[in-house]
Amino acid sequence: MRGFLLDVSPLRSSGAFRVLFASRVVALLGVSLTLVALSVQIYDLTGSSLAVGTVNAVAGTALVAGTLVGGVLADRLERRGLLLAARGAAAAVFAALAFNALSGNADPTAVYVCAAVLGVVDGIGETALVAVTPELVRADQLAAAGALTAVTTQLATMLGPSAAGLVIAGPGVAVCYTATCAATVAQVALMLLLPRLPAGDVREEAARPLRALGQAWHFVRRHRVIAGLLLVELFGGVFALPYAVFPAMGERVLEGDARTVGLLYSAPAVGAFLGALFSGWVGRMRRPGCALIAAGVLWGGAMAGFGASRHLAPALVLLGLAGIGMIVAEILQRALMQHHTPGELLGRVSSFWLVLATAGPAVGGALAGGLARVLGPSTAVVVTGLACAALVAATAAALPGLRRAGFSRGAEDAGPDDARH
Repeated sequence: MRGFLLDVSPLRSSGAFRVLFASRVVALLGVSLTLVALSVQIYDLTGSSLAVGTVNAVAGTALVAGTLVGGVLADRLERRGLLLAARGAAAAVFAALAFNALSGNADPTAVYVCAAVLGVVDGIGETALVAVTPELVRADQLAAAGALTAVTTQLATMLGPSAAGLVIAGPGVAVCYTATCAATVAQVALMLLLPRLPAGDVREEAARPLRALGQAWHFVRRHRVIAGLLLVELFGGVFALPYAVFPAMGERVLEGDARTVGLLYSAPAVGAFLGALFSGWVGRMRRPGCALIAAGVLWGGAMAGFGASRHLAPALVLLGLAGIGMIVAEILQRALMQHHTPGELLGRVSSFWLVLATAGPAVGGALAGGLARVLGPSTAVVVTGLACAALVAATAAALPGLRRAGFSRGAEDAGPDDARH
């Protein structure tokens, strides 16, 4: 069992990674409160569900923009300084939200503006975080570092909303914002202990954002491993996260109520958390590219099985399996991308991956919802899940370099042009 438990060797061998990990844990404890507080506060101020959707859309759009900007900046600037600037700006936004909430006449417009700014700085910070990790741990520890990142994210996703609800129902949203601000200040203080981290490639191309992104996109199209892992993320996000159909599945197909729907939403997160917790084997895979393909097929196939389920127990098990496939795919994508991307391009290539991870589920929700209106919820989930599994398998067949991908510099890195076929 020791070989399957979460591999914590990066924490033991790298003091700098310990600092980065601790700072991320502190920040997640606070940010998980604010995500709920923003929606609750806007609803209390406007009484409109449309307004709640709008503030989330503003934050999501800003996050995508910030991620792309962060990719360029992470390849131009000293990355420790970029992390400090991004998280310092986030602390200022949380302070502004707290002040607005305590003013006695909270302004919804201020909440929208803060959500937009927060999305931008979060995107910049997350991209820089992905880009700095290979500088702090050994190449054979990248998968373990990714698993540690994933397990903390999943834990915050599971516990944060409940904690936020308790705080909002008690002291109120201002306390959520204040706590998040304090946690982010603590994160910045911890990050000051990091060593200076090298900048990316400061060349003329990187001085022009669109040209810099185009340069990175040219690399992605030519490199079979990077192109393949981005396609797996695209297919999984678009076809195997049909959260928009869960209410109809819970009430119409499984004949349950709101509690049933809540369990459906929780099951993938529980599976993902367990998958990350028992991911010690991932970093020892001789062919992690093959493992990535298998995880993608499991992700889609299990979701299709959920769509065909007519009873709650097997439905929850299959959703948990889908969550395991999703998190193993994420860990391997992160590690393979960090290993196979040159340092001067890692910020921009990471930004493409993070944009797919952000935008894919939104597109997938709309797709699943549209198909459910035509085919019914059960058939829609089966079709999209099978599409994910089939497209991942087709990617593996078209890009043999992805199947051969590993964490050592071998033949799989020798010919990136193979991706063109």
